[in-house]
Amino acid sequence: MPGPESLSRPARLRPGAATEDGRRGADRILRRNATKAAGAARGYGSDFVRALAKGLAVIEAFDARSPSMTLSEVAKKTGLSRGTARRLLLTLVDLGYAGFDGKYFGLQPRALNLGFAYLHSQKLWQLGQPYMVQLVERVHESCSIAVLDSSEIVYVARVPTSVRIMSINLGIGTRLPAFATSMGRVLLAGLPVEEVDRLLEQASPLAKYTPKTVVDATALLREIEAVRRQGWALVDQELEMGLRSIAVPIADAGDRVIAALNIGTHASRWPIQKLIQEVLPLLKDTAASISGLLAPERHKTVQRKVKGER
Repeated sequence: MPGPESLSRPARLRPGAATEDGRRGADRILRRNATKAAGAARGYGSDFVRALAKGLAVIEAFDARSPSMTLSEVAKKTGLSRGTARRLLLTLVDLGYAGFDGKYFGLQPRALNLGFAYLHSQKLWQLGQPYMVQLVERVHESCSIAVLDSSEIVYVARVPTSVRIMSINLGIGTRLPAFATSMGRVLLAGLPVEEVDRLLEQASPLAKYTPKTVVDATALLREIEAVRRQGWALVDQELEMGLRSIAVPIADAGDRVIAALNIGTHASRWPIQKLIQEVLPLLKDTAASISGLLAPERHKTVQRKVKGER
C-alpha cells in the first residue's frame, strides 16, 4: 500500500496565469458547494446534513496552491461566512484534521485517513497493483487506475516508470479533467448520456489545454459515444503536448464501469497505430484480470476462454 505522502493533493493542471487558475478553482468550489447545498431540494430533505457538507468543503479547499490559509481566505474560497468558516476550522483543529499557528490554518496528517478509508474499502490498489506491475514490465510505460469524481478523474493506483511524461507529478490523489483524458472518456462513456451532458455542463467552460484539445461539446459527445461503442479511448496530446494515453474500463460484478486503466506515454515513443496494435490488447487483458477479481464468476469464464475451454 502506498505511503501517506502519496495521498497529498498535487496542483491540478490548469491553463493560463496563476490568477486565472485561482479564479477557476474558486468558481469550481463555489459551484460544488451550491450543488451540495441543493441536496435537500433534490429529495434528501431532513437527511441532508448541511454542516457536514460545509465541513467537507473546507477540507477540500486546501490544496498544493493553498496549503495554508487565513480564516478570510478560507471563507472566500468556500463561499462561507467568516463565522461559519471559523467554527468549522476550529472544529477540524480540535479533531486533529487541521492545525492553526495563530494566523494560518492547514491540514494535518490525520486528514489522510479520509483518503485511506476510500482506498482500503475499494481495494483497487491491492487487487490491481500486481497486474499493473506486470504490464509496466512488458511495455515499459507508466500505468494508472482512476475513478470519476464529478467532472474530474482521481488517480487511485499508479505504477510509474523512471521516465516522466508530464509537467506535473502524477500520483494517488491527482485530479485531472475527465473530458481531456483517456481514462476520463472511458468513465464518461460508462454513464448514461444525460449524466454525461450534466457533467460537461458542470465543467464548462472547457479549458483548451493544447491546440488539440476537443472543447466543442458536440464533437466531445461524438468522441465519448465512439468510446462507448469500441470499449476503449485514446487521447493524443489533448491534455499536454507530447502526452499520449490509451485507456480501457474496469467493471464490477454487475458489469458496471467503476474505474479506468491506462497506459501513458510520450508521443515520440509510441505511434498511435502501434499503441493500438501492441499495447491495447495487453491493456484489455490486464483490465479483464482486475475486473475478474471484482467478479469471480466472470473471472472463471475468462480463464476458461484463455485455456481454450468451451
